[in-house]
Amino acid sequence: PPPLLEPLFPPQPGSSPGFTEQVRQHKVRLEWVRAEPAGLRGAVRVLNLAYEKAVTVRYTLNSWASCAEVPAAYQAPGPTDGITDRFTFLLPLGAAAAAAEAALEFAVRYRVAGAEYWDNNEGKNYRLRGRQRGPPATGPPQDPDSSAWIHFI
Repeated sequence: PPPLLEPLFPPQPGSSPGFTEQVRQHKVRLEWVRAEPAGLRGAVRVLNLAYEKAVTVRYTLNSWASCAEVPAAYQAPGPTDGITDRFTFLLPLGAAAAAAEAALEFAVRYRVAGAEYWDNNEGKNYRLRGRQRGPPATGPPQDPDSSAWIHFI
């Protein structure tokens, strides 16, 4: 089986206490990520400062020798807090991330009203590493009744 990408940070920062306050202070915050066969899917929460805004995710698989960017898409209806918007993204990692030694780093950029804000995990970038899945269970299938004794009289 292909390896999984394992986050080296809590994969659900949006569920932590004070998340909305962090978005207010920093203007942009990663909400969650999930490794999927198609790549890395995630969501970003931004402070709604203006109608027009752009959210992108910059990522690398080779320690920034090269990088790529993908736009994040606005998700309507947004969160019901009235002050933030949610954007989602998919990093199409393909075969490059299929190696068990793969390492992915990314940061989120939010452009709004002539300003630019970054969420780079407090200067550490968001990092994930490849982790080989455990081997599938081997051996004969177990019959749930195989250990039961039946006694006829």
